[in-house]
Amino acid sequence: MDNRLVLAVLFVMLSWVSVGTDAQTTAANTMTTANMTTGSGGTMTTANMTTGSGGTMTTANMTTGSGGTMTTPSNGTMAPAVTTAPGNNTTTPSNGTMAPAMTTAAGNNTTGAPTVATTAPPIVPNTTVETLQTNISRAGCGTEQLCAGEPSSCDPSTDGSCFFLAAKRQNGQNFEFALAGESDGYLAATLSTDSTLGGNDTTYVCANNNSVVQFFGALLNNGKLVLKELNVNSVKGKITRKKIQCTFTATVPTPVTRSTSFAVAISTGPYNSTSGSLGSPNTKLQSPVLNLASPNTTVTNQLSPNTTTSPNTTTSHGITFQQSLTQALLISAGMLSLTML
Repeated sequence: MDNRLVLAVLFVMLSWVSVGTDAQTTAANTMTTANMTTGSGGTMTTANMTTGSGGTMTTANMTTGSGGTMTTPSNGTMAPAVTTAPGNNTTTPSNGTMAPAMTTAAGNNTTGAPTVATTAPPIVPNTTVETLQTNISRAGCGTEQLCAGEPSSCDPSTDGSCFFLAAKRQNGQNFEFALAGESDGYLAATLSTDSTLGGNDTTYVCANNNSVVQFFGALLNNGKLVLKELNVNSVKGKITRKKIQCTFTATVPTPVTRSTSFAVAISTGPYNSTSGSLGSPNTKLQSPVLNLASPNTTVTNQLSPNTTTSPNTTTSHGITFQQSLTQALLISAGMLSLTML
């Protein structure tokens, strides 16, 4: 009887000890997940995370936005207040440590150096002339290329005497040019950084060398052309009777103010094929300063004759008036003579 009582008391005491130990173990291993939020499509994974006796893991104020994924690897520790914006995937490194208050902007998954605009290099000079297979035309004028003509309606693809220049920007200071007009010697296009021609202005010359186009680079200074190598290549040309047509690509000079602002001019002049000399130019068209890179610019010829009466017309009117006055005086004198008789 005494033995049974002793066994019962021992059983009760052992049960209390077991319950107390389990309670202490559970209390000692606490994991708090306060304010953990995953947005639409967000996934938070805590793989192989173990807290031993007395260990505590707290994931407070952790937010992943739409489409965001946050992964904590084995034995990872993550501090609170880590935020990833929508569409950004943030992964903690192998040691599982992420500093607090890290924010990644939406859509910025890749960080690289900013894009830097580069200027096209100058064209390498090569003035070898190839045969131009087609006629120059007004195609693309006003939309793809700037066009200037004298008269303004000049269409170089048709027969007739007129002068035409077109400029189309390739990149940077590099342009494609087309030049057409009639001349027994040469046809030239000049670019001036101001409204006055002749201050060492860049000039592109297409000359008639025994019915074959000969190209020259030159500077126009004080009414004379001085030969100079320019950054020009891809020259093509042909001559039909007196009509010269040529196309070329050139690097235009850089003005002080705007990078592609020039006054353009078309001129003709004599060319000596034996000596290779260029005579003084006779300007057919000169524009105000304009932007070569703007195709829709309307080009006016500042050399076009005005609408005032010419001296010859004025002289004609003066002669007619003088004749009429003389006749009136003669008639009056005749009538007076008759009355005196």
